[in-house]
Amino acid sequence: MCFVLLGHLVYAQLNFSKVNSLDSSLLKKMDSTVKAGTYEKITSILIAKNGDVLFEKYYGSNDINSKHNTRSGTKTMATLLTGIAIKKGFINSEKDKIFDYLPQKLPVENPNKRKATISIEDLLTMSSMLECNDNNSFSRGNEERMYLIEDWTQFFVNLPIRSYTFNPKPEELPYGRSFSYCTAGAATMAEVVESAIKMKLDQFAKKELLTPLGISDYKLHYTPQGILNTAGGSEYRSRDFLKLIQLCLNKGKWNGKEIIPASWIEKASTPKVEAFGGMKYGYLFWLADFGTKKKVSTFAMAGNGGNKIIACPELGLTVVLTSTNYNNRKAHRYTNELMDKFIVPAFIDAN
Repeated sequence: MCFVLLGHLVYAQLNFSKVNSLDSSLLKKMDSTVKAGTYEKITSILIAKNGDVLFEKYYGSNDINSKHNTRSGTKTMATLLTGIAIKKGFINSEKDKIFDYLPQKLPVENPNKRKATISIEDLLTMSSMLECNDNNSFSRGNEERMYLIEDWTQFFVNLPIRSYTFNPKPEELPYGRSFSYCTAGAATMAEVVESAIKMKLDQFAKKELLTPLGISDYKLHYTPQGILNTAGGSEYRSRDFLKLIQLCLNKGKWNGKEIIPASWIEKASTPKVEAFGGMKYGYLFWLADFGTKKKVSTFAMAGNGGNKIIACPELGLTVVLTSTNYNNRKAHRYTNELMDKFIVPAFIDAN
């Protein structure tokens, strides 16, 4: 996936002066359709092009100050914070082994010397060798089992090695990795980074990421041991989610300052493993194509309920779609359709 510069695509920050100034029949139709309840429990839709916020709507009882729990959408915070830790020299690269930073968490169950090779990249791509699958209720690493345990990192490293009895082996797949959606691995990244930086991860996030972006009104979630929860759940205002994804579209720059290296954003938002449903996966970013007549590539933070925080480099778009439609099989279909039928065509037609 490449970053395409269209005019003044890379803005220093978001410009909210043009909110709802876009005259698009498709977006007006989308707004009325959402208000009519066709797409259930949508709570906000924000769209920016080239840094100009052109569409901002809230639904139900929500408003500009509402904080949204996008569930696994905030898993991607682990990726952003890892990139900053690498920039500052606390972590050498994503190829580092997790036990270089977690010597105190060596497996006490299911010991296996192969576990020593598990890398940061394995966790960021949800393709480690450990038997962890949130989409399988029988999985030893299913997230519902993790939540019953106080030490989430120890839960993860204690998991057995998975087999590929019913699935292709990593070497048989296009990127040499086998995807298995694993919340426990994403949660473990918090302790990896926290151990590397030798300070509390929430304070690091505030200092190095949130404060530079002017994000101050949020609710962080924590593990039972008081570590920032990068399994997901932390709550931010929609405008602040838009800042986070605009930062990524800006190649990690904000107000002329590099927050995250451009090279890291590019790595994180390019395919590393085949996921499911026609999607690929980067470093805790979902990669998907949207549109009807013409498809465009995107990378996104995404979570339960159909929540999506999307960057589309080709069109210079950033999009926030929040929802409380949790555990509904139609939830992602709803927000996919908002992108496919309304948002992407509106801007392709405008071009």
